Amino acid sequence: MAEVLSPIVSERIWALPVSPSAVKFLQYLLFRSEFGGELPVRQRDMAREYQITPQAVSLLIAPLCELNIVLRRGNSYRLHPLAAKYESHESLEDALRSSLALIKAGDLPNLNLPTYTTAPPRAGRAKLEVA
Repeated sequence: MAEVLSPIVSERIWALPVSPSAVKFLQYLLFRSEFGGELPVRQRDMAREYQITPQAVSLLIAPLCELNIVLRRGNSYRLHPLAAKYESHESLEDALRSSLALIKAGDLPNLNLPTYTTAPPRAGRAKLEVA
């Protein structure tokens, strides 16, 4: 069965107020994460695998932490449950329900995503014309 991404971040990744490098690093984190968002690697391991310095990892992950897409717990990181991947639609729905309850209770920070003032383009073929 194919993995399922939470649409809350994945479908609006185009509008995140972060650099393209941070978006690319988020894709690496999604790839490297376990189902539910746990990241089993430390910062120095990320740097080695991504072939950058640990300081560069800090620079790339900082804006993702400010948006609460990545949550820091001591020296470890995890993806926010609303931004993580799951093994099935059912596990995604369960995670969404429990995450929303935790956010309402104040036990989990909410995502700090911007409000989107422009709707994304409609699905379908774009009408292209030659100038």
